[in-house]
Amino acid sequence: MKVSSGTFGTMCDGEEVRIFSLANDQAMEVRIINYGGIIASIILPDRAGKLDDVVLGHDSLEGYLDRSRYFGALIGRYANRIARGRFTLDGVEYQLAINNGKNHLHGGVKGFDKVLWRAREIDDGVQLNYLSKDGEEHYPGNVNATVTYRLNDANELRLDYYADTDRDTIINLTNHSYFNLGSSGTVLNHELQIEADAFTPIDETLIPTGEIRKIKETAMDFTSPTAIGARIANVDDQLRIASGYDHNFVLRGDLGELRTAARVYEPQTGRGMEVFTTQPGMQFYSGSYLDGTLVGKSGRAYTKNSGCCLEPQHFPDSPNQPHFPSTVLRPDEKYHHTTIYRFSVE
Repeated sequence: MKVSSGTFGTMCDGEEVRIFSLANDQAMEVRIINYGGIIASIILPDRAGKLDDVVLGHDSLEGYLDRSRYFGALIGRYANRIARGRFTLDGVEYQLAINNGKNHLHGGVKGFDKVLWRAREIDDGVQLNYLSKDGEEHYPGNVNATVTYRLNDANELRLDYYADTDRDTIINLTNHSYFNLGSSGTVLNHELQIEADAFTPIDETLIPTGEIRKIKETAMDFTSPTAIGARIANVDDQLRIASGYDHNFVLRGDLGELRTAARVYEPQTGRGMEVFTTQPGMQFYSGSYLDGTLVGKSGRAYTKNSGCCLEPQHFPDSPNQPHFPSTVLRPDEKYHHTTIYRFSVE
């Protein structure tokens, strides 16, 4: 495995942002920057051998600083939404930033996606580390977070998330890459299969109602390969998918067990991707809020459904939903989850 690094840009305070390149013998290359832990590019061949970048993002640091849509970023301390930005832990109520309508989203105003991580090369990848201090974004506890990115010759990109704390807190980490295996156009033709029999319905502010509902014979049913666009236009107020998918799926299998979460295939290029995780859920977002006003790599305007996110994580609003898997981390515990993205071509 070839690992190299260079300068990607400079922060306003003069700190250097580094970019790390991981390349294997299968013509696959992954680039990561230590600002936000962002996966800046994933370059893969198609069935004809043509190399393309299959994740959305920006060509320069300025794009990530000025026009963030969480492209490729590490999300924390808490990925997804917390209702009204409030949760109670050990009898103490905490009020977080309200940065998404009425709710708290992706760790707040300055989440893990907007900080500079300490970085070092390892044999087959890169390791990032960040100390989130007690009270940062109003979360309790000093949290020491480490994320490793590793690439192998099986075209597997492996992310391991680690954290510990000196005080009871909550944590939910994920990666927010927008994938487009065709590298252009929309993802509506991508054939998606999700290893889930249920999802968590949401209210009008995208907060789970608390119900865990079966997906059989609904527009949420991806138990067999189905084009993302096949049912996306269905107006169904009960499932709230009129604007597209932005839902948590309850994955089969046990929490902590590394298993298949999803498969996606793009028929024109033959590129495929499998997602494996130890997490209990996966947020599927179809890129419906991209509206063309944001210009990304090579001057491309990112319009609706230009990319999709498959984000293994704990369920949204878990701190306020006691029957959801717990996101509490205590000082005598270690947080560790794994996600693997395996790429292929047919």
